[in-house]
Amino acid sequence: MNILLVIIYLAFISLGLPDSLLGSAWPTIYNQINVPLSYSGIIFMIISLGTIISSLNSDRINRRFSTGVVTAVSTGMTAVALFGFALSKNFSQFCLSAIPYGLGAGSIDAALNNYVALHYASRHMSWLHCMWGVGASLGPYIMSFFIKADGNYRAGYSTIGLIQAILTFILFMSLPLWKRQVSEDEKNRSTMSLKEVISLKGVKEIMCSFFCYCGLEMTCGLWAASWLVKDRGVSEGKAAAFASLYFLGITIGRFISGFITYRLSDKNMIRLGQGIIVIGIICVLQPFSVNLNLYGLLILGLGSAPIYPSFIHSTPELFGALRSQSIIGVQMASAYVGNILVPPLFGFLAERLGIAIFPYYLIILLAGMFFMHEKLRRGYVPANKQ
Repeated sequence: MNILLVIIYLAFISLGLPDSLLGSAWPTIYNQINVPLSYSGIIFMIISLGTIISSLNSDRINRRFSTGVVTAVSTGMTAVALFGFALSKNFSQFCLSAIPYGLGAGSIDAALNNYVALHYASRHMSWLHCMWGVGASLGPYIMSFFIKADGNYRAGYSTIGLIQAILTFILFMSLPLWKRQVSEDEKNRSTMSLKEVISLKGVKEIMCSFFCYCGLEMTCGLWAASWLVKDRGVSEGKAAAFASLYFLGITIGRFISGFITYRLSDKNMIRLGQGIIVIGIICVLQPFSVNLNLYGLLILGLGSAPIYPSFIHSTPELFGALRSQSIIGVQMASAYVGNILVPPLFGFLAERLGIAIFPYYLIILLAGMFFMHEKLRRGYVPANKQ
């Protein structure tokens, strides 16, 4: 494993570290700054809007400044944002700090995913996204350490911010390594407009696939525990513990998927994951055993694991290396839109139809993802023949 790949692994861990901080710290924060509990949604929306904007502009930004520079600067922006959260004394300051965080996170995500898709094997994409899961798990643990001690969420944000600042320094020192792997074709490629990207054959299908997958993932993350409590009568503590198994399943599954990619293509990894999700939904849907409902969430996580990395890694194959950065940026934006819209829609429907619709909602999202991906593959023409 070369030095640059090690640095990229560290970057993926750092990308995940801050992602769960707001949710884990907000019960402490909102009391200390005297705002309603629901205000975390406003901060989340600002962050998400920033990630969508930076993702859609990722091709133009990377074309001008290179992946290494964009990754280093964007990591620095997230460090500044985290220190901003630590220093914020009121809600407006939190909102202000959310702006560089969203813009930086979206740029890192799109730039690194495209770079790895172009230069490394599929197994590394799975393992790198596993490292994101490690970071997303460590972040709340670090935050909880400081909150349990004296309710000091500021120290939690400062600690993660310091880690990001150190990584920013490492990334700037590594810039010569990034340049060595950039081909002349990549240097000379032209930037595509959003209209040009969306007009490409298959892009609408891949956008819908991302929207459905990320909507399914976030719906499981936000609503599984509530469904267990309200529809299956599970205690709140037990429901919270088993709901976390979904993300544990994703992390473990991505580690395992890295080895399976030696035998299966990205296309078949996606189909394998979708098949396992079907098993998980059956376990969640069946009314006979609560224990099977609980472990169905773990199976859902295992099935979700290979899908996102395989979608990303297959982009250069499907659309060509010179188009991949533009398309991955649009894919990231579609993913974030799915994160924003699909879980609240479930909440709206659950209030009117009952939370028992949870597994049926997942079926609809899985069906949308499956049919869009299969439609994409049926119309697939190798990128070098397009």
